[in-house]
Amino acid sequence: MNRQQLVSLIRRKKSMLCIGLDSDITKIPSHLLSYDDPVFEFNKAIIDATLPFAIAYKPNFAFYESRGLVGWMSLKRTMDYLESFREEIFTIADAKRGDIGNTSQQYAKAFFDKQSSGFDFDAATINPYMGTDSVSPFLEFPDKWVVLLTLTSNKGAVDFQHLQKEGSKERLFEIVIKKSLEWGSTPSNMMYVVGATQASLLLKIRKILPEHFFLVPGIGAQGGNLEEVLKYGSIREGGLLINASRSVIYASDGTDFSIRAAEVACALQCQMAAFI
Repeated sequence: MNRQQLVSLIRRKKSMLCIGLDSDITKIPSHLLSYDDPVFEFNKAIIDATLPFAIAYKPNFAFYESRGLVGWMSLKRTMDYLESFREEIFTIADAKRGDIGNTSQQYAKAFFDKQSSGFDFDAATINPYMGTDSVSPFLEFPDKWVVLLTLTSNKGAVDFQHLQKEGSKERLFEIVIKKSLEWGSTPSNMMYVVGATQASLLLKIRKILPEHFFLVPGIGAQGGNLEEVLKYGSIREGGLLINASRSVIYASDGTDFSIRAAEVACALQCQMAAFI
C-alpha cells in the first residue's frame, strides 16, 4: 500500500487505529480452545469485530514464533484472511528485525515477497542498531514500508534511547532519526516508532519529521494518552498509526470478547475522527 492509498484509507474510515494481534494462547477465551486453531479463530473474530474502526493490523511475531510450526500456521491463516480485506487495511509485521545486509535481504523477502515466503505485509518493524546496510534491503521493495524503532514506549527506553552524545544536547533517538534520513528514507517508505508514553516528545520529533508517519504503541494497557498523541503528532494527512493491543483484544475473556473489542475500538476511533 502506497502513501496515497494509506491516506485515503484514513480519511475514508476516519481512523488511525492499528490493532495489535498479540494473540497469546494462554489469554484467549477458553471456549476457543476446542477449535483446531484457537489463535486463528480468536484473530478472525477480533478482525471481523474491529474492521469498521481499524485501518491496520499488526501481528506480533513473538506470539506466533514461540509456538513453532503451529504458531506459524496460525499467522499464515491470519494473514491469508486479512488478504481478503486488502483494500481496507494496512498490515505490519511486528518482528523488529535488523542484521547484516545479506541477512536483512532474507528478512525483507520473508515479509514482502509473497512468492518466496507466502507473506505480503505492507510494512515491517526494523531495528536500526546495525546501521544502513541492515535497513536498506527493506527499502528496495516498492510500496512497502520500514517502521524504524526510534523512541519506544517501554521502561527500558531510557537505557539507551535518551543518552546524549558528549558535547551535544541531541539524544540518541534524535541522532537515529536524522541519520536514517541519509539512507533513502522518505515520507512514502519509512515510518518511525514513537511510543505513546513519550507523548511529551512527539512535538519535538514532529519538527524533525513534519511529513512522515509515526507508529505509536502504548495506548491503553501501557498508559499512553491518546488525546496528547493526537494533539502533538497528527498532521493534515493523519500521519499516525496508533496501536492498541491488549486493551482491545483482551477487553473480555468471555464469549462476548469480540463484542467488547468492537466497543473499545469504536471508542478509540471516535476520538481519532475529530482530528481527521
